[in-house]
Amino acid sequence: MTEPVIAQKGPYAVDVVAGQDYFWCRCGRSQQQPFCDGSHKGSGLAPLKYHAERTETLYFCGCKHSHSPPCCDGTHKQLAD
Repeated sequence: MTEPVIAQKGPYAVDVVAGQDYFWCRCGRSQQQPFCDGSHKGSGLAPLKYHAERTETLYFCGCKHSHSPPCCDGTHKQLAD
């Protein structure tokens, strides 16, 4: 499987902390969305590491189809229901 599962059609608002690393789930199977819990094993997809340069609220992609991962770019609005 190389196509991700849609975890939710919309972003996850996350307060990130400067200097911290976050591992965004690419496969959509994680039970700890939007972050990886290891559920991707065998899917052909691996998490994406994001290093926060500053403390802020980011909107992590929930549909897993963003063209600017790990952040939402609105692609979920174009996905079929």
